[in-house]
Amino acid sequence: MMNRKKRSQGFSLIELLIVVTIILILAAIAIPKLLTVKQQANSTAAVANTKSLLNALTAYQSQYTSQGYPATMAALGGADPCTPALANACLVDNSLATATAAPGYQGYIFTYVDDGVVPSQAFTLNVDPVSAATSNRHFFTDNTDIIRYADGGAAKASSPVIGQ
Repeated sequence: MMNRKKRSQGFSLIELLIVVTIILILAAIAIPKLLTVKQQANSTAAVANTKSLLNALTAYQSQYTSQGYPATMAALGGADPCTPALANACLVDNSLATATAAPGYQGYIFTYVDDGVVPSQAFTLNVDPVSAATSNRHFFTDNTDIIRYADGGAAKASSPVIGQ
């Protein structure tokens, strides 16, 4: 009879530990980059939404000249089926028009304030992340249609302009 060596089946504990260590090292490198990219995407979406709101505000002011800018941002939206009126102009998605508190819209809260006169000729719009995990970039715009930003704190009229 021949003497057969028993072959071990599977992986040894050392081999498994090496594989797990390699996976953990790769994850430690990739996850922070993924979070940074996600925050940049959230910021880009916030700028696009701010531009949509600026366009809607201009359209509202043109359509309802006796009102000027709306008293609230909610007046830019309207529930489906939407029929345009002074209180619900149907110019933007209602989810965006009512994103004034958490959870916001796409990770951001939009704070709109008009000048309080009728017809309204001025407004401010602050766009702030719901949490630091969303992004650390804050945005500001007003009736000048210039979007400004600040990292880590609220943006204001003196903050740097986007793209400069």
